[in-house]
Amino acid sequence: MAAGVPATSAVPLAPDRPTAVRRRLGSLGRAVLEVLPAWVVARVLVAVALIIAHLSVRSFRPDNPVALQRVRDGLLSWDGGWYRSIAEHGYATAGREALRFFPLYPLLGRGLGHVPGVGAGAALVLVANLASLLALAGLFLLVGHDRADPGLARRSVWLLALAPSAYAMVLAYADAVLLLCSVVVFLGIRTDRWWWAAAAGLAAGADRPLGVLLVLPVAVELWSRRHTLDGTRERAGAAAALVAPLVGAAAYLVWVGHRFGDVWLPFTVQQQNGHRGRLAAPFDAMWHDAADALGGHHLGSALHIPWVLVCVGLAVLAWRRLPRSYAVFATAVLIVSLSSSNLDSFERYALGAFPLVVAASTCTSRRPVEIVVLVLSAAAMTGYATLAFLGVVVP
Repeated sequence: MAAGVPATSAVPLAPDRPTAVRRRLGSLGRAVLEVLPAWVVARVLVAVALIIAHLSVRSFRPDNPVALQRVRDGLLSWDGGWYRSIAEHGYATAGREALRFFPLYPLLGRGLGHVPGVGAGAALVLVANLASLLALAGLFLLVGHDRADPGLARRSVWLLALAPSAYAMVLAYADAVLLLCSVVVFLGIRTDRWWWAAAAGLAAGADRPLGVLLVLPVAVELWSRRHTLDGTRERAGAAAALVAPLVGAAAYLVWVGHRFGDVWLPFTVQQQNGHRGRLAAPFDAMWHDAADALGGHHLGSALHIPWVLVCVGLAVLAWRRLPRSYAVFATAVLIVSLSSSNLDSFERYALGAFPLVVAASTCTSRRPVEIVVLVLSAAAMTGYATLAFLGVVVP
């Protein structure tokens, strides 16, 4: 040490970048191990549902070739077939009907499908399930950071993994990728890692139309911290996080306009009968389904009504118990999910509003209550998955 310089004058060094990266990876690794049991249980239950469907389809739906085909397709049934077609052959071969599916997920499946022995179909299933695992780990980290309550974080993970519509996170669907992107956006904006949020928001906008709704929680967090953003880089990251979901979606729409002559074609196709149907005021479809059920018609559609009411109640709870950005995002997803003449897939769309699950988990702090809720939820997920494989319920 140089003469005349006291030892106490030494300034502690900040952790170097590799050390910080290792710490983050270590935290993620511990979170993955924490959520792995819930992730595994969910996949076991979906496997059980598929086995039940295989054993019962010829008894319950012997003259329905579509049901037989869905059972044979397994995890690639329903929209999974569209994603596989896009991943293997592109939009031009799949046709205009395929344009309603945004490109990120099939592109990931296409890329992984080039690995020898994998193929596009298996790649899509792998991507969805890996994304689901990482999304659960991210949710564990997010809730643990925001609420400083490991118990709430654990309960939220288990409830999300075993939610009645969570079987869709096992299928070859884009929802797991969107959930992962959404959780990373929230992690970014709640921990001032704006560039993380920007990257995840860009991916979300390219994955599914609902991804653009992530603009709202970013805007809420920006407004609440508008006077505390420090430095040009942080402000630039915050601005990027705000526009990234729109840019991700716009890039696909611009490509569609260039290739097919109509930038709005993905939404036009989605609003056709047989898909989501025309736009409608929120709750119009619910009232219509309720009236039909009371008249003895379309009783199956009435199955959505209890879940709509549950989700609305959880949204109210989110406004009371969770940060404002959580509540805004959950409410926006619900409004969009209800703004259609067809409520099919409502439960799957609502699952993307993951703050609803966190809100529900605030009510299950007592262990007996948690066990009852999880058992009922797991049973419902297994039942819905079985009906989906049989072609009775739309995922």
